[in-house]
Amino acid sequence: MMRSRFSAFALGDAAYLRHSWHSATRPERLELDAGTRWTRLEIVETGQGGLFDSAGTVRFRAHYREGGRAGVLAEHSRFAREDGRWVYLDALPQ
Repeated sequence: MMRSRFSAFALGDAAYLRHSWHSATRPERLELDAGTRWTRLEIVETGQGGLFDSAGTVRFRAHYREGGRAGVLAEHSRFAREDGRWVYLDALPQ
């Protein structure tokens, strides 16, 4: 799920991002910054999220370029099953 959402950010696919977001935390609208180019995803750590789990976490670093400068977004995300499929729930505090 994390990799597909990163790809959606890289491609600017806001519809997929909203579809893969938990209904309780999904924003009504999502506007992506066209000036941000997502370049690489590093999965740092995962917790749960297996076949029989209903929740899981992913700690990651997403690399990007914006205005000619490189940057990194680090997040510890929570995912949950909703209607039988994995969706992004929210970010845990750092």
